[in-house]
Amino acid sequence: MRVEIWSDIACPWCYVGKARFEKALAAFPHRDDVEVVHRSFELDPSRAKGDSGLVVPMLAKKYGMSEEQAREAERNLGVNASSEGLDYLTEGRDHGSTFDMHRLLHLAKEQGRQDELIGLLYRANFAEERSVFDDDERLVELAVEAGLDADEARAVLADPSRYADDVRTDEREAAELGANGVPFFVLDRKFGVSGAQPADVFAQALEQAWGSRSPLTTLAEGDACGPDGCEVPQPGAKDA
Repeated sequence: MRVEIWSDIACPWCYVGKARFEKALAAFPHRDDVEVVHRSFELDPSRAKGDSGLVVPMLAKKYGMSEEQAREAERNLGVNASSEGLDYLTEGRDHGSTFDMHRLLHLAKEQGRQDELIGLLYRANFAEERSVFDDDERLVELAVEAGLDADEARAVLADPSRYADDVRTDEREAAELGANGVPFFVLDRKFGVSGAQPADVFAQALEQAWGSRSPLTTLAEGDACGPDGCEVPQPGAKDA
C-alpha cells in the first residue's frame, strides 16, 4: 500500500502531522508493506528566493491580527508540537521560499533518502535558530546529514531547472485531487485525509485503506516463468 503526503517545509501543521502519522504507522500491523512518498506543495509558489522575513509579523499581516496574537498562535503551535515530542521555536523563526528544498527532496527520493531529508528540514526550520532560507550551504549540510552527496546537492541548488518539473507535477496532482491545503494524505489513491489529524484517525484510515484493497483480477493466462522455472511447451501445443 502506498501513502502519499503532500506537505510544505514552511507548514507547522505538516511538521506536527508527520509525527502523528508516523505514530499511527509504527503501530500498524502491516507497516512493512506500506510505502510512504512525500510530495511537493508550496504554500506560496510565487515566493522568490531571497524574499524572507520573520514569521510573527507575517502572520499578523496575513490574518489581520496583532503581533501579540500572532505570538500566542505560535505558542499554541509549540504546545501541539511538544505534545508529539517535537521541539518548536516560538520566537525568532523566519520564512521564505521552499522551492529549493522541494527540489532537493526529489533528489533524495531518487536515492531512497527522502524521509530522512524532510525530517531534517522540518527540524531545522521549526526547532533550530539558523535559517534554512536563502542559505544554500545550510541546505547542503542537511542533505549530507540525510546521506546525500554534498557536490550533487550543490549542483541541484545551482541549477533552478533541476527537479523543477517534478515539483510542479506534484503540485498539479494535488490540485487535481482537490487538495487546497496541507498536510494532505492520500492512501492508495482511494482515500484522503486532510490536516494534522490525531494519530487514531490516521490509524483508522490505514486500516480502512488496507481492508479495501482488492485482489488482482487476471484477464488471461499464458506461458510464464516463475521462481520454480519456466513452463515448457508440450509437443503439439498451439498458441491460444
